[in-house]
Amino acid sequence: MAVVRVETNEGIATVTLDRPDALNAFCGELMDELCEAFLAVEADDAARVLVLTGAGRAFSAGADLKAMSSSQPTPRFGLEGLLFAIIDFTKPFIVAANGLGVGIGCTICGLADMTFMARSARFRCPFSTLGLTAEAASTYTFPRLMGHQAASWTLLSSEWLSAERCQAMGLALEVFDDEGFMQSVTAEAAKLAALPLASLRQTKELLIGPRREEMKRAVRAENAGLAALTGGPANREALRAFAEKRDPDFSSLQAS
Repeated sequence: MAVVRVETNEGIATVTLDRPDALNAFCGELMDELCEAFLAVEADDAARVLVLTGAGRAFSAGADLKAMSSSQPTPRFGLEGLLFAIIDFTKPFIVAANGLGVGIGCTICGLADMTFMARSARFRCPFSTLGLTAEAASTYTFPRLMGHQAASWTLLSSEWLSAERCQAMGLALEVFDDEGFMQSVTAEAAKLAALPLASLRQTKELLIGPRREEMKRAVRAENAGLAALTGGPANREALRAFAEKRDPDFSSLQAS
């Protein structure tokens, strides 16, 4: 069964993460299907804008920790392939964060051309509490959007952020009421979809082109950092704590 849905109407391709029972957490299958969705919308002349949202009450709870702790098939594209497809996407890309956004459910907002958030949504970059490091080029995009101090706090502290705070820091363009949220986002997307695609693409290229390789370098560096830390003492303690439904205790770990 597909875990990503794509519906195109009047120039707007709505891409929905469709694992509501898992809060749309990212597993290998979802990463592959989402990458395929970006590639398909890129090639579809009928689609002029891509809107990414989540099914159910969450946008995305981030990495699927249950999948991380078990053997899974090797993804076709993987995280790097997905992120490069997003960075290379030439049409307007809107995140419609309809609910909870954790990990990549938050950092992917930095790759969007604009992000709209539901008023009740909350966001968190929990990398430090997992003994890991940031991803999705957020070490590059977040400082550009928020400034150094706000980006550092967001990526280092694992603190929860309200939608309003995300907007104040520059991570979201606008916050809409929960009721009618997708209608509000679609109305904004329609304004772009009514415009000539060649113009939209050219302007986006002027905005993104000079930064594209820097974002990809950030992705590679972050992924190397993730690989180095995954399975390390802090990460093992974090996964044990998750399985045991307790807070992790890093007090006995030596700095390295």
